Amino acid sequence: MNKPELLAPAGSFEKAKTAFLYGADAVYCGTASLSLRSRAEVDDNDLENTIIYAHEIGKKVYAAINIYAMDENYDEIKKQARMLNKLKVDGIIVSDGGVLEIIREEAPDVDIHISTQANVVSAHSAMFWYKNGAKRIILARELNKEQIKEIINGTPMGLETEIFVHGALCFGYSGRCFLSDFLASRSANLGDCAQSCRWEYNVYAEERNNPGNLMPVEYDNKGTYIFSSKDLCLLKEIPEIIEMGVDSLKIEGRLKTEYYLASVVNAYRNAIDDYIKSPESYDYTRYLEEIDKVKTRSLTTFYFNDRSNKDFQEYEGKQYNPDYEYGGKIIEYNQDKSIIEIKNKLFVNDTLEIIIPGTIEVFKFNIDRLWDADTEEEIESINPGKKGQLVKMHLPIKCENGWIIRRKK
Repeated sequence: MNKPELLAPAGSFEKAKTAFLYGADAVYCGTASLSLRSRAEVDDNDLENTIIYAHEIGKKVYAAINIYAMDENYDEIKKQARMLNKLKVDGIIVSDGGVLEIIREEAPDVDIHISTQANVVSAHSAMFWYKNGAKRIILARELNKEQIKEIINGTPMGLETEIFVHGALCFGYSGRCFLSDFLASRSANLGDCAQSCRWEYNVYAEERNNPGNLMPVEYDNKGTYIFSSKDLCLLKEIPEIIEMGVDSLKIEGRLKTEYYLASVVNAYRNAIDDYIKSPESYDYTRYLEEIDKVKTRSLTTFYFNDRSNKDFQEYEGKQYNPDYEYGGKIIEYNQDKSIIEIKNKLFVNDTLEIIIPGTIEVFKFNIDRLWDADTEEEIESINPGKKGQLVKMHLPIKCENGWIIRRKK
């Protein structure tokens, strides 16, 4: 049985370390100007540190230069390609044929991965990219499992396949959307999506016999988020995905928090490992319980099981989890008082859960006492603001630096 790679997003060096700590085999990241997540906090130093760190622990890094490039972008693309070649990045993700040509010239030692933005939906298309130097194809999200099997069976063994198994879905076909550019002058295809599909919309109908007279379209209790989609989750389908021979399972979310990464990566790491170890006892509901604690929208399998599925719209526009939130990150474990970087309000007696790498089980406890990390003054609560704040507390079990803690609301 082929054990697939688990590929996680890394919007910063710290997020990459969290993804690796919780079981990712590889991460993908990009530069601020040349990937489709230009707001991710990755500069050249972060990218270099991520690659060096990953290689030291036997992991991989793929860098995205997957914009649809204008002529004025190519000088920067050449510069980045040469840098990535020197750093020995494990792969460069591209979607534009012109960019692929530059990568072949300027980074000849680096594998080329074809982005989902390229809309690869057939073995014929995959073969085109393979003949032009691609090592891996990131298949379009719109494919169902039978179509994925056909592509795997219809392409050479040397061509790897990667699919998204978890994360946000895009209103545009494989992410190629012009809505943001049209409404906000921010191009999704150049990495600056305003997520216009997540906005609340009101729809009006113009009377045929009275031009200019707009009548509002009334809505039922499903609300007005008519473009927003549910999040993809293929935990139940992990056995099928592994059996069909997909090489890499990808989690979306370079703009997500370390808490999100820890929860989702850990769930999929355990799901993959448990199925490989004991296929007959695989129970996806165990891992789904963890996903439920971090999800901010409803979940869908999209088209994987059924190409005619229509149940993937998030009409409520939900963007938060009502039960759990990011509690903090262990900066320094001590048997007496550990230093925690707090991300949300905490109070004495709050219930916390320690997310432990390598197991789906979490350790629950209640805060008995809190201390200000600087003054050692005992406090009853802490409100860290957006940047976070250090606090000291007792941890009931031995922990490692970097472990993530969630708070039950």
